[in-house]
Amino acid sequence: MARRKKGRRIDGVYLLDKPQGISSNAALQKVKRLYDAAKAGHTGALDPLATGMLPICLGEATKFSQFLLDSDKRYITTAKLGVRTDSSDADGEVIETKPVPELDRDALNDLIQAKFSGEIEQVPSMFSALKHNGQPLYKLARKGEKVEVKPRQVCIYEIKLLDLRADEIDLEVHCSKGTYIRSIVEDLGLALGCGAHVSMLRRLAVATYDRSAMLTLEQLNEIAQHRESDQSLECIQMRLDALLLPPWSAVESLPSIELPADLANRLLQGQRLGELFSERGLVRLFAEERFLGMAEVDDEGRLRARRLLDTSEN
Repeated sequence: MARRKKGRRIDGVYLLDKPQGISSNAALQKVKRLYDAAKAGHTGALDPLATGMLPICLGEATKFSQFLLDSDKRYITTAKLGVRTDSSDADGEVIETKPVPELDRDALNDLIQAKFSGEIEQVPSMFSALKHNGQPLYKLARKGEKVEVKPRQVCIYEIKLLDLRADEIDLEVHCSKGTYIRSIVEDLGLALGCGAHVSMLRRLAVATYDRSAMLTLEQLNEIAQHRESDQSLECIQMRLDALLLPPWSAVESLPSIELPADLANRLLQGQRLGELFSERGLVRLFAEERFLGMAEVDDEGRLRARRLLDTSEN
């Protein structure tokens, strides 16, 4: 029996501008298929309602996806006032409606800064991807099951009131990992006495990635459609690959160490380095401008590999 083709070795990050209406996993699978990639993973799910930055890691870049999962994020959102839903967003069922009070912009901003800035506790939604006994909460919620969800501490580095309309509030939020924007909107609606839900959510930033570098599924499709033309497969793959950011971009905020070729070879062969380094903590490793992976330098200056790229042939 012939072995099933598993896809090609391609390493990099596709900075996807996820469209509305599809899950993050569906978007991931589309990118993986268009690249014919053997390995792919995303770096923190966006709800189907949400749009914006979803870094898709291909190949060896998946080794650094956890770093992006743990990184800060930035969002803009619209809170629809006067209507609560069971999921705290527009995809849920309406569970309560109330009249919206007349709001003063300055007073509203003071409330937002007082309750939702800095270290706060929030209870994740039952419609989140958090797991209970191995099951995502949203699957339990869709079955009508309820479990106790413990509050968690998150950090809101910055929250801005962008606009205020009769029954809508636009916010920009820069937050730590694990922050649920829908929980902020739900709690804000309760504080205002009228309820609220997320009607729009867009992720603007993950870690150090620049939103201007985001690309769409349509841009991939446009190139891939030429597979039926007279362009060679190799030419099309080169055009697709040119859209990728390098694997080290996932850890760009870390300081870097340039290793001499002899030390790099020893490290890649699994040997421990006796040399001492001045950097401390997590670092990126390079040798002759080639990215080797991520390492950690302890308090005594000893370097230990944490995530090294596979240097074997494709």
